[in-house]
Amino acid sequence: VQLQASGGGLVQAGGSLRLSCAASERTFGYHAMGWFRQAPGKEREFVARITWRSGTTFYADSMKGRFTISRDPAKDTVYLQMNSLEPEDTAVYYCAAAMRGPAYSRSNDYDYWGRGTQVTVSS
Repeated sequence: VQLQASGGGLVQAGGSLRLSCAASERTFGYHAMGWFRQAPGKEREFVARITWRSGTTFYADSMKGRFTISRDPAKDTVYLQMNSLEPEDTAVYYCAAAMRGPAYSRSNDYDYWGRGTQVTVSS
């Protein structure tokens, strides 16, 4: 399984970005997909996850209201819409896939990882 994240870039504070993560194979067997991020000098941090069949979402508290995770099973793709971006959101964003549940905020819940896409928010 390969996961390809895209959509990162440079944006001013207050702006928006939409990240995408496409799987290299059909995702109907997936339990969930999630997004994590890692800022320079910091540990990887959970952002959000969505279950594949039901679309149930789960967010880190600090992301609620600004970030929205969604999926398109027909395209084997998960998205992360990020609004009201702040410089503190600057990080490499990674998508991940979990084959079995439960899968929430722990990195160990996820079996496959993409390479990441850089998001830089300028002040």
